Amino acid sequence: MIGGLFIYNHKGEVLISRVYRDDIGRNAVDAFRVNVIHARQQVRSPVTNIARTSFFHIKRSNIWLAAVTKQNVNAAMVFEFLLRMVNVMQSYFGKISEENIKNNFVLIYELLDEILDFGYPQNTDTGILKTFITQQGVKTQIGWRREGIKYRRNELFLDVLESVNLLMSPQGQVLSAHVAGRVVMKSYLSGMPECKFGINDKLIMDGKGRTTSDDTTRRYRTTKDISLPFRVIPLVREVGRQKMEVKVVVKSNFKPSLLAQKVEVRIPTPLNTSGVQVICMKGKAKYKASENAIVWKIKRMGGMKECQLSAEIELLSTSDKKKWTRPPISMNFEVPFAPSGFKVRYLKVFESKLNYSDRDVIKWVRYIGKSGLYETRC
Repeated sequence: MIGGLFIYNHKGEVLISRVYRDDIGRNAVDAFRVNVIHARQQVRSPVTNIARTSFFHIKRSNIWLAAVTKQNVNAAMVFEFLLRMVNVMQSYFGKISEENIKNNFVLIYELLDEILDFGYPQNTDTGILKTFITQQGVKTQIGWRREGIKYRRNELFLDVLESVNLLMSPQGQVLSAHVAGRVVMKSYLSGMPECKFGINDKLIMDGKGRTTSDDTTRRYRTTKDISLPFRVIPLVREVGRQKMEVKVVVKSNFKPSLLAQKVEVRIPTPLNTSGVQVICMKGKAKYKASENAIVWKIKRMGGMKECQLSAEIELLSTSDKKKWTRPPISMNFEVPFAPSGFKVRYLKVFESKLNYSDRDVIKWVRYIGKSGLYETRC
C-alpha cells in the first residue's frame, strides 16, 4: 500500500525516512522537496502526483508528513493513517516540532515498526501501543545524554562499516550480491551539540538507528552498483579417479593505491583426499584435513593485482560412485573503502551554548569493507 514514509522540516531536510517498497527511491525524496516544499506557488492540494508517484501529505507547524506510493490506493485511508500517526506521536512526546522529532527519532522508528507492516497500516491505538512500547518521549532535553559534558579536545569519529556478500558462477556471472552497511558515530563533544553529515545519492539509509550516550548507529542495505573487491577464477580438472588438479586465480578490482588485508581463500577438497601438494607465489597455503579445505592466507594485497595457487590433490579409491558435489570457494578479506560506493560528503557540528565552532572540532572518517558470505562456485 504505502511505498515510503518521510517526515521533513520546513527546509526540506528529511528527519524520518522509511522505505517499504523497492519502487520508491531517492528521487522520490527530492521530488517532494522541490515540487511541494520549495514550490514557487503554494501547493493547496494534499495529493501531489509527480512522475507517476503519488504524495499524500499533511503539515503540522513547520513539519511535513508525506506518504508515497506508486499504486492506486485508498486516499482516505492514507490520510486517516497520517492523522492517527500524528496523534500517536503527540501522545508520546507532545507537540510535533523539529526538536521533538530529533530528540525522539529512535522512539518514532519503534512506533513505525508497530503501526506499519510492509506499508500496510496496523494498530494505531495509543492505549494498546503504550502497553508494549513503554519508552517515555523526550519533550525538552535529550534523554540519552546527560548535560554538562566537557572534553579537552572536541573530536568526532565516523566509521562506515560494510559487509559485502556475493555468489558468483564459475564463468564469472554474478548470481547474487548485496551490501549490508552501518554508520557508527563516536563523539567526544562538549555540551549538547547538533551533528549533521551528508552522503552521496548512492542509497537511502534505513530509518532504524540506535543511540546511546556518545554512540549513534544507522544501518542500510543495497543491491545496486556494488564494486566487488575481488574476483576468484577457479579451474578444477579431474585426472582419473585418484587425482585432481586445482588452479585458483584471485584478482583485486580496486585502486592500486589501496591495500587489502587479512585475505583468506578457502578451497574445498573431497572427503577422500589423502594428500595435497600446494604451490603459491604469494602468501601461505596449507591443507587442513580436519576442515577438508586448502586455506590460502595473504597478509596484504594491492589493488589491480593477481595471485595464483596451484594444487595437486591425491584421492583414495572408494566404492562410492556418487560424484563429488563441489562446494563453492569462499573468501575473507578487509578493504579500506565502501564497496557500495557510500561517501560522506560533509560532517558538521553545531553548538550554540558553548564557545566552540565547527572548525574547532577534529573529525575522522574511516571506511572499512569486509567480506560477508563471499563465494564462487567451482
